[in-house]
Amino acid sequence: MFWLNNVVLIGRLTKDPELRYTATGIPVATFRLAVDKGLSREKKQEMEAKGQPTADFISIVVYGKQAENCANYLAKGRLAAIQGRIQSRTYDAMDGSRRYVTEVVANRVEFLEWGESSQRPDYQADYSDNMDFPDIDGFDPIDDDNIPF
Repeated sequence: MFWLNNVVLIGRLTKDPELRYTATGIPVATFRLAVDKGLSREKKQEMEAKGQPTADFISIVVYGKQAENCANYLAKGRLAAIQGRIQSRTYDAMDGSRRYVTEVVANRVEFLEWGESSQRPDYQADYSDNMDFPDIDGFDPIDDDNIPF
């Protein structure tokens, strides 16, 4: 039988990622993602008036080079897409109580927003609306006003 554990989330970081290293030197970044619940405008206003959250706050863990990239290029409030799997674990706290944690271990992190252009990684192309393309025979620019959508 085939079991599936796959999560895809899009949300905003609630604070800057924290980067740490395991005892063997593997980078690990952790952060929380605020994912909107997709409520109607009326329901969202009602929940906000009651002081109830209109988003879910999901803990994310990222390993390796991707963890370092997250720590370097993501920041509080930035929009990111996460693909990974849900992981549940337990541990004993300092006070002796047992703690339960559910988090998403990300396989892939896509940066959907950038801050200043100086913060973009070298491999990210800097596209702009005023790019000049060479004239190609048989192709004419399209007037956006004539597009039906």
